[in-house]
Amino acid sequence: MSGPLLHVVLFEPEKAGNVGNVARTCAVLGADLHLIRPFGFHLYDREFRRAVMDYLQGVTLHEHANWTAFQAALPPEARVWAFSTHAETFHTRAGFRRGDHLVFGPESRGLPVWLREALPALKLPQPGGGRSLNLAVAAGVAAFEAARQIEGW
Repeated sequence: MSGPLLHVVLFEPEKAGNVGNVARTCAVLGADLHLIRPFGFHLYDREFRRAVMDYLQGVTLHEHANWTAFQAALPPEARVWAFSTHAETFHTRAGFRRGDHLVFGPESRGLPVWLREALPALKLPQPGGGRSLNLAVAAGVAAFEAARQIEGW
C-alpha cells in the first residue's frame, strides 16, 4: 500500500525533547509527523536536535499554522483520533487503519475540550492513577498499538 502507515499529530507541543522523541518513533514506524502551531520551542533548536538525532531524515514532517490549516490539509477520507485521559474508550478498541491520524495535546494541558468533543477520543490505560504519561511515551504506546493492529504483529 502507498502512503505512510500512520500520521502522528502533535497539537501545540511545548517541549522540544518530546517532539524529538516522537519523531524518532515516527521514523522507526514509517509514520508521518504533523506539528500544529504554536510551539513552545523553536523548531530545530539545540534541545530538539539532540532529541531527534539523525532520525528526522527518516520522517516526513508537516508543519501546520493552526488546527484549521491542519484540517484543510486532510484528505476527505481521513480518520482522526484524539487521545485524552478524559476519553471513555481504550485505544486497543479503536480498529486502526493504515493512514489514520493520532492526535495528542500539549504536555501541560492536553487537548482542549472543543477538540476532544469534535473527534472520536481514545485513552491509554493508566491503572496506577496519579499523573498522566509523558507525551512521547503516550504517542509511542498509541502508535505501536495502531501499527500492531494494522500490520497484524
